[in-house]
Amino acid sequence: MQKTFIDGDLLFRQHTFDVPLDYTQPNGDTLSVFAREVVDLDRDGDGDGDALPWLVYFQGGPGFPSPRPDARSGWLKRALQQYRVLLLDQRGTGLSSPLTHQTLAHLTDEEQANYISHFRADNIVRDAETIREALGVKQWSTLGQSFGGFCSLTYLSFYPQSLTRAYITGGVPSLSRPADDVYRATYQRVLDKNHALFAQFPSAQVRCAEIADYLMDNHVTLANGQRFTVEQFQQIGINLGRSGANVPMYYLLEEAFVETAQGKILSDTFLHAMLAEQSYQTNPIYAFLHEPIYNQGDASNWSAHRVRHHAFPEFNYEQGKPFLFTGEMVYPWMFDQMENLKSLKGAAERLASKTDWPALYDVDALAKNTVPVVCAVYADDMYVEMDYSRETLKGIPNSRAWITNEYEHNGLRADGERILDRLIRMADSINNLP
Repeated sequence: MQKTFIDGDLLFRQHTFDVPLDYTQPNGDTLSVFAREVVDLDRDGDGDGDALPWLVYFQGGPGFPSPRPDARSGWLKRALQQYRVLLLDQRGTGLSSPLTHQTLAHLTDEEQANYISHFRADNIVRDAETIREALGVKQWSTLGQSFGGFCSLTYLSFYPQSLTRAYITGGVPSLSRPADDVYRATYQRVLDKNHALFAQFPSAQVRCAEIADYLMDNHVTLANGQRFTVEQFQQIGINLGRSGANVPMYYLLEEAFVETAQGKILSDTFLHAMLAEQSYQTNPIYAFLHEPIYNQGDASNWSAHRVRHHAFPEFNYEQGKPFLFTGEMVYPWMFDQMENLKSLKGAAERLASKTDWPALYDVDALAKNTVPVVCAVYADDMYVEMDYSRETLKGIPNSRAWITNEYEHNGLRADGERILDRLIRMADSINNLP
């Protein structure tokens, strides 16, 4: 495939790097990590981007590849005004040694679990360091969205000398709280989003209960052959944490049923949409590691499942009771129900009980931070608790937060040019630049 191409005045250059699977065994198995460089040639004097500083983008997730831009728009448009941008496919995603049920099929449960354990933020950051050195870059800046912000703080913990700035949007985690604390907070946020949806569209509550009752009384299958259940239907609530989610959700519910000669059934349109919502099927890193991204020397033990059972039983639907969507949570039953996850159940159970996860952050190092850290913190964020973000930033010198309810968690996608511009200006003020 072509490694370099020009589209208008944008230069796209593809890079592939070999990195260790396990950095404690540098001569062991390796992975291929892909990154795409993007340069605005009009902003660079010599025509190849070499005069511009670097900005590395860390995608949210975990388990999803970097954007594939086809236009100068959003946050990338603003970034390209002063940076050469590197869009990193984090290990296991996109073109970086993809981790799927297909690529794991030849391994035993124990081998799968050991392999997957190397795909957290600590090794993503080690990959970035390896790439920085391979490219001969002295220092660069980072932009981290959601989980990408978690990666940025890991980077600041262990390689601060490599960074000039860290821009974070919707991704300032707690440095020490266990996963249970995270889910106690986020379940409450999900309740708030449910209440807002059903206050705006009272009829949607009736429709959701109708769908749930139908699924409980009938054997409904998706296009991949798996049975579609109430629990799976509830999971589309993950969308409620994004701006403007309520109206599209209402439209989707409107089309749920179709009248046939045999009576009213769930429509193919609706069921195809439901399967499309299950990104866990093609991006299992998210299902495996969504809870372990919080673990440091402890096990998740299916934290969201336990917290739901003990503190938020109202999410367990029963006929005649109010229906509630869930949010950004993963559950052990997913590996029993979802077709592409079934063969990975043994590995998932091992990862959920793993207690020797290494540290992701160095609190003492962050307390001495000198790198400008500027963050968009969303007051109504359904995925990352604002209070925990503020708690973290209090312990990091040279950090600044823009706390706003103008945007939801997907602010960078919704209005990225404006958000990044503001963060750049905030960082300029820390550096005393005009």
